[in-house]
Amino acid sequence: MPDIFQILADPTRRRLVDALRAGERSVSQLVDVVDIGQPGVSRQLGILEEARFVVVRPEGRRRLYALRPEPFRELDDWMTGYRGMWEARLDRFAAELDRRGRTRPKHKEEGE
Repeated sequence: MPDIFQILADPTRRRLVDALRAGERSVSQLVDVVDIGQPGVSRQLGILEEARFVVVRPEGRRRLYALRPEPFRELDDWMTGYRGMWEARLDRFAAELDRRGRTRPKHKEEGE
């Protein structure tokens, strides 16, 4: 399976994923959103489908694309391990800012 980060590194694929967050869309609807031609959108959707980011549902002559939740769960699971580290650092940073704010001498306003 391709690396999730390599798949999402492409700005066009990220725009397609963002557009699909609203729900199922056809290729022509996605062409309007990402502002590239149909062959380019189809190529990027093929990459997203191969990487299991999207699922395709035929409806007559149209092909409708929708996001699959699994790769995003995998990404969230991976990020969870780092979230705790960053939250702890941000908590220490906030505490330091509070400490500095309390110990900083108050300046008199002009005209006092």
